[in-house]
Amino acid sequence: MTYPRYTDLLRTLPATVPFVGPEEQERERGRAFGARLGANEQNFGPSPKAIEAMRDSAAEIWKYPDSTSHGLRRAIAETHAIAPENILVGEGIDGILGYLVRMLVAPGDAVVTSDGAYPTFNYHVVGFGGALHKVPYNSDHEDPAALFAKAREVNAKLVYLSNPDNPMGSWYKGTDIVTAMDDLPEGCLFVLDEAYVEFAPEGTAAPLNADDPRVIRMRTFSKAYGMAGARVGYAIGAAELIKSFDKIRNHFGMNRSAQRGAEAAMRDQAYLAEVVTRTATARERIAGIARENGLRPLPSATNFVTVDCGADGDFARAVLQSLVTQGVFVRMPGVAPLDRCIRISAGRPEELDVLAKAMPKALADARAR
Repeated sequence: MTYPRYTDLLRTLPATVPFVGPEEQERERGRAFGARLGANEQNFGPSPKAIEAMRDSAAEIWKYPDSTSHGLRRAIAETHAIAPENILVGEGIDGILGYLVRMLVAPGDAVVTSDGAYPTFNYHVVGFGGALHKVPYNSDHEDPAALFAKAREVNAKLVYLSNPDNPMGSWYKGTDIVTAMDDLPEGCLFVLDEAYVEFAPEGTAAPLNADDPRVIRMRTFSKAYGMAGARVGYAIGAAELIKSFDKIRNHFGMNRSAQRGAEAAMRDQAYLAEVVTRTATARERIAGIARENGLRPLPSATNFVTVDCGADGDFARAVLQSLVTQGVFVRMPGVAPLDRCIRISAGRPEELDVLAKAMPKALADARAR
């Protein structure tokens, strides 16, 4: 009998995934969540124009998709006033990060990130044999100076930072990010994840030239545009870097209907503005629920609020577990001292009503553990 001959690298990897999805948790629980507030989805839904475009494209689903995402890249380029050659479309930011790591990181190559930052990036780095180096958060913020110093120390090929940040919701002014880049070491590519930037205050997006060879910026349709299930993300970078992805990407990986929907969503900036307003209202409601229960909501420039539970990680995990048991899907940071918090996504008013009802019991359960 024969067996697959796995690589030595694969044999060393744990059989884990970065996130356990809410559907899997619902199957384990045997019932649905009453409030889905853990995955930072945009719970208000996509633009009606995006839904219409996807519905209209259904009859053409027999065709392979446009391998260049031509229409979508043009819509993105027009919105950002840049050239289509500076844009890569891919299967969400997660997919693009995977391609980027595959393209640049060989076994043993150094990569720098923050301890507690987006774990899917780490998943790709480890999966291709890269050597992860982590620096701690500084006052619930990722620390650009420490990241770039570590990158210089270990001769990193990539350094990752999200602005606004996930999981803490903190942010920097875009001009501060650009100034910090003066210390980015030569030959190290800066991966700037701006997945939540549409929710952030004016001036949060880094004012960088699209052809700046030092940086690649990540954007998504999964958050503000409400299309997480369509798996559409894009990167902005120097034309030569963007062209290099053609050597290794899945050229027909982008769903035809998803491309059409994302293009319509990008062209409906009025609906995006409405979502941003509704999200801000939901953030205020979550912060109010936290304060009513004696907890401290952290300032947020995203579509979630990170809530300091006021004790250690064990206490926060007990709060989270009680909320999940009561039908409220939430998540939390996984690394101390960030794990003193839980993270609650902006939701519809009826979902936040469920949260408000469940929170006092969750705290009582945690204190009685």
